[in-house]
Order: sequence, then C-alpha cells, then structure tokens
Amino acid sequence: MSGWLPMAAGVGSAAVGGFYFAFSALVMPALGRRPGKDAAAAMVSINQKAVTPPFMILFFGSAAASAAVVITAVVDPRAQPSLRVAGAAACLAGWVLSMAVNVPLNNRLAASGIPGVMTWQSHAKPWTRANHIRTALSIAGAVGLLVPLTP
Repeated sequence: MSGWLPMAAGVGSAAVGGFYFAFSALVMPALGRRPGKDAAAAMVSINQKAVTPPFMILFFGSAAASAAVVITAVVDPRAQPSLRVAGAAACLAGWVLSMAVNVPLNNRLAASGIPGVMTWQSHAKPWTRANHIRTALSIAGAVGLLVPLTP
C-alpha cells in the first residue's frame, strides 16, 4: 500500500500533538497565574474558538486516517508495518482521551455559568493531566507513523 495514509495520519497527529503541547507548556501555566474566574472565562473562550473547520478537520482527519491505517492492517497484516499500526493506535488513544476527558471537562466548564476559583481548580488539574497524556500519545503516534523504516 502507498505510504500516503500513514503519512497523512502522522502529519496530522504531529500537528495535533503540537497544539496540545502548546497548551501544556504555555496556555495552562499562563491561565494558572490568573484569577480563577478570569482563567475559566478565557478557557471557555478558547474552546469556543477552537471549534473551527481547520482544527476540526485536523482533529477528526488525523483520527480517521489513523483508524484507516489500523483497519488496513487488520484486513491485510502485511499492509502496514507494526510500528505504523502502533503509531496509529497511539494517535487514536489520544483522540479517545480527548473525547472522554477533555471535551466533557470543557463542556462542564462552559455550562457552569459564571465560573469561579473552585470551578477553575476542579477543571484545570484533570484537564491538564489528560492533556499531558494526549500530547505524549499524539507525538508518539506521529513518530510511529512517520519514522523511516528500513526495508
């Protein structure tokens, strides 16, 4: 099979991982230095702005391409090297973590009305912990999908 599918999945996973890394390294620490109410309001605003076609295409597209890599390997085990399948699985695990933890936390924060310090503190710690993990999974997925393989 052509290498375009793992390449698309890997580039998408790397881009998503970079986005998550920026949150772990920059955004969450900066928000953590703000009063809880301000931090929560900023996070809600950021999350509203993130739901745009470019990010959604990247977020869902990299997951779909990774799923396709796994499916091709299930259909024909010789179609994808095991490192590519492991990379795709890592990318998908990061996507699932986003959908199971980060998105529900974001939705709860947005629905909380006028967020205060306790709301922000109860949001920030689990959100950041999950973000660190999905960052690592996305970057590991990109490496597995993109690292050159020797024949």
